[in-house]
Amino acid sequence: MQEPVAVEPNAVPPPTHTVIINPAANSRRMRRIIAEDPEWSLAIVPQLTELCIQHIINNFEKNPILNSLIPEHQKKVLEKLSTSLPLTVTANLVSDEGYWKRCCIGRWTVCDVSRYGGSWKRMFFERHLENILKFYIPDTTSPNQVLDVIPLCKEYIRKMEIDQFLPPVKLDQKKEEEEVSDTESDAGMDEPSMDHFDLSMLVPALCHLEELHLSYGVKDCGMNFEWNLFEFTFRDCWSLATALKKCPTLKVFKLTRSKVDDEKARILIRHLLDHPSLIELNLSHNLLADRAARAVGKLINRSQLVTLNLCDNRIRAQGGQAIAHALSKNAVLTSLNLRLNCIEDEGGQAICHALLVNNTLTTLHLGSNEVSEPTATLFSQVLAQNTALTHLNLSCNHIGLDGGKQLLEGMTDNKTVVEFDLRLAEVGQESEYLINQAIKTNQELARLKSLQRQTPTRGPSNAEEKHPELD
Repeated sequence: MQEPVAVEPNAVPPPTHTVIINPAANSRRMRRIIAEDPEWSLAIVPQLTELCIQHIINNFEKNPILNSLIPEHQKKVLEKLSTSLPLTVTANLVSDEGYWKRCCIGRWTVCDVSRYGGSWKRMFFERHLENILKFYIPDTTSPNQVLDVIPLCKEYIRKMEIDQFLPPVKLDQKKEEEEVSDTESDAGMDEPSMDHFDLSMLVPALCHLEELHLSYGVKDCGMNFEWNLFEFTFRDCWSLATALKKCPTLKVFKLTRSKVDDEKARILIRHLLDHPSLIELNLSHNLLADRAARAVGKLINRSQLVTLNLCDNRIRAQGGQAIAHALSKNAVLTSLNLRLNCIEDEGGQAICHALLVNNTLTTLHLGSNEVSEPTATLFSQVLAQNTALTHLNLSCNHIGLDGGKQLLEGMTDNKTVVEFDLRLAEVGQESEYLINQAIKTNQELARLKSLQRQTPTRGPSNAEEKHPELD
């Protein structure tokens, strides 16, 4: 029997051979913790700032926090902020153009921001309010839909373009109304009570409004067409006139395709007299006649109008004479459009006499006005003496061959007219060709003059470069 060998306590034990076992062979070692949350992942937990930003975004409607954040965090919030938030939350709080760009693109297919001064926020609020007004139905739509938006958008609206006004909806119409006799209709007894939205509640509240474009009618009415859908009533007229008078910032006013007659035009013009800032008035494609033209003549000299458009109305000779009388005393108006009226030679000659003393009007359009050779004879004198007129249109008139020769004689002494339209005026090919040659000469003179105006700003530097010894 062998005796046990004594082992020293400090002795090093012999090396042991460890066996490497494949972990895949042991199913217990391969068990993984599977989270009950299907969105759980092994990604790193987000930073606290990111969690806070996401919380602000999710609760922005109830607790809008933006201005107290640093710019870096503000940018992250605005990039992810929902465009469907109520305007009561975002209108006066969010000024970032990127956010309003997303709002515009998400709502409208065509977005031309250049028409809105490059501002996406202005574009959004102008088009938003326009849409509300276009589909506002009197006696059906609540006025609060418009009134509640005014405090949110009044600081950003500069221009309003409304090409549709819906009339009230009448579900129960009496048979007596459907069977109105022709006699009553001709006597004016069928004036419909189709008043539209009252603009006097809106326009004065828009403190920065500069342009207002209106057209009273209904678009895409299809088989539901009725003439009274395109009616600009007296109540509409009075409310609009009141609104215009209370809007001192208005510079451009256009009321087109609205069947505005003499009485309604006179009401509007009466409220526009002595307006402090109005510089452009467009009443084209309406029913204005001589009485309205006399009112316009009064307005020309009691306002700061620079551009006046009365195209496609019913102005005849007396109306043309009234406007001419105003022109003879005016020194502000630069553009006058009377196309598609009927002022005839009496009105045309009166305007010519006015242009002999007027030195400010630069653009005149008398196309399709039934003027003929007598007017052309006086225009020959105007072309020879007037040095302000640069654009003249006498197209679609019966000028005739002799009238064309008279105009050609006037153009030989003219150095300022750079555009002269004589299409369909029957002046003859030779006269028209020679007049066009004179126009080209004037255009070249105008180009050289514009270059001469620019040379004084660059002249000294060029002189120094050419003659350095002068120093």
